[in-house]
Amino acid sequence: MTIRRTPAPPVSHQIVELAPGKHSSPEKGACVVELASMLAGERFSDHPRSVCPVIASFMRTLNDDLDDARRRELLPYASMIVGTRGTRMARARRARLCLSWAERLGASPGRMSRFLARWFGEQQGARVCAKAAMRHGVPVALTLVDALIVEGADAEQPVYVRQLTPPGEGTRERVAAD
Repeated sequence: MTIRRTPAPPVSHQIVELAPGKHSSPEKGACVVELASMLAGERFSDHPRSVCPVIASFMRTLNDDLDDARRRELLPYASMIVGTRGTRMARARRARLCLSWAERLGASPGRMSRFLARWFGEQQGARVCAKAAMRHGVPVALTLVDALIVEGADAEQPVYVRQLTPPGEGTRERVAAD
């Protein structure tokens, strides 16, 4: 008598484990951006077509820098970043927002940030900004993700988020529609 083994069902977005780093398949885990690719119905990748490259770079940095417990806080953002690709102008606005926040969070002086943006590109600026935001805590970093999503949002659809301003500027509620 031969025993047949049935293959395990594929890992879906509902049961995938968030983990640091890049993964070859969902069975080995996924970062928050790879999860976004699954939710978008795209090929499993940490560079999905439906996600803005600036936001993806920022999210990959957060994903890799958080411990397992805090990484779970990124789960809702996997669906929120799907569809943020937008235009080149939206990407440029998001990159400028990252540089502005990085300066306010003490990442580097203004001229240095502009130099970094030209030299390394938008995605490197997002990584620098994510590192600076993490020094101020996860809530600050997630606030910036909210701001990045809003910054490139379609003007036709209002986006409602609770936005915290950088340290020292207080807290305010913001309703934004580009």
